[in-house]
Amino acid sequence: MIVSDLSKIKVLYASCILFIAVNTILITFGHYWLAALPVALVAVLMLFFSLDKLLLTIVAITPFTFKYKHAEMGFSVDVPTEPLIVAIMVVFILKLLYEKHYERNVLKHPLTIILSLNLLWILFTSITSEIPVVSLKFFVSRLWFVVVFYFLVIKLFKNAKNIRLFPWIFAVPLAVMVLYITYIHSLSGFERFAGIAAVKPFFNDHTNYGATLAMVAPLFAIMAFYKGYSPTMRGVSLALFIIFSVGILFSYSRASWISLAVSAVVFLILAFKINFKLIIAASLIAVGVFFSYQEQVMIQLERNTTESSGDFSEHVRSISNITSDASNLERINRWRSAIRMYHERPVLGWGPGTYQFVYAPYQLSEDYTIITTHFGDWGNAHSEYLGPLSETGMPGMLLVIALFTMVIITAVRNFKNNPNKEFRWMSLGILLGFVSYFTHGLLNNFLDTDKISVPFWSFMAILVAINVFHNRKAPELDES
Repeated sequence: MIVSDLSKIKVLYASCILFIAVNTILITFGHYWLAALPVALVAVLMLFFSLDKLLLTIVAITPFTFKYKHAEMGFSVDVPTEPLIVAIMVVFILKLLYEKHYERNVLKHPLTIILSLNLLWILFTSITSEIPVVSLKFFVSRLWFVVVFYFLVIKLFKNAKNIRLFPWIFAVPLAVMVLYITYIHSLSGFERFAGIAAVKPFFNDHTNYGATLAMVAPLFAIMAFYKGYSPTMRGVSLALFIIFSVGILFSYSRASWISLAVSAVVFLILAFKINFKLIIAASLIAVGVFFSYQEQVMIQLERNTTESSGDFSEHVRSISNITSDASNLERINRWRSAIRMYHERPVLGWGPGTYQFVYAPYQLSEDYTIITTHFGDWGNAHSEYLGPLSETGMPGMLLVIALFTMVIITAVRNFKNNPNKEFRWMSLGILLGFVSYFTHGLLNNFLDTDKISVPFWSFMAILVAINVFHNRKAPELDES
């Protein structure tokens, strides 16, 4: 037995020495792939024996991922998370097929039903798509995020401790990334265009960066003032909120600034318990006044010639500049193109993910800007609503609106009715984050990126889990 143990130890040491020697030689000649082998082996073991921990690890490293593009093969992948997410989805689906069981209350939840209908419509319009290959790739990409970060992660949230833990696992690494990006940005004196470059390669651009922070920040603002948490936990929550707020400020993303302002208004409405009927009435009056005086309003908007700049006050004023601000005008160009595409194919659309490949002919010369690409090869519809309208028709957009509406309804119900005070406050924070993103969705769309997809679908899963699994009085954290 002793000889056997000694032999095993010798083999272990010899293997380690051989691995180090070979790896050193390869690194010397510029080959680094072998160094990733131990990490890959650990990931494979976790995939089959500790799926929940692998999932949480992916969430933790998502803020540090970057997109790898292979021009010759025409594909891009978020490294290192996306291959792992696909593997987790496959294992989870195989497990479901074997066990033939999933939580029935989750499947019957209105939000799950609408989400499933949305996925089925995306699949159907992928088959009828102008470019089926692109659309099917879009569908599969959406599928693995939904399956893993909604249907799988919601099983973890049956345990209340995981609901409390999950936001921290994503937010703390994200705060580290914000501190790094802010430091890089500070080297240029926080100059606006340097900030756009500072977020790369971890974020597509500064608007994606701002949208991610604006979705997460409200939850930690709420947690910082929840008296059920310890002073330490509240202090750390406040620190994270401040870090995210600084990141949003220096992202120079006007859409993120607007979305946070809307979230603040929603918070005040809920805090002061303003009657919903009054809100509807005020909204209808506002819309009526706009259409009654739209000519005067447009004249005033056209008089605004302040363009986006590094000066914060000018940058804010440029939000309503529809005369000379290239960014604003290009958005209008993309929106008008999307609407023209919809008019040609109002029911099925052109196919999920195809907008950037087919919108070029639908641009009119009168809408051109200095940043317009005549080949239509630069970006999407810049809207979570008009993008689906042009790509999946009116049914697709209505399903998106229905999904967003049900998210808000579920969050509000949790906030008002859940017997657990902690989960009521968490639901409020998540609600404000979603309000921020839904507002941001009027101006941009980022659900095809991992930085937004992970919190988006996971926060949705938290709301449903609270509604389904934790709708009775449960033990809360000590107030000490």
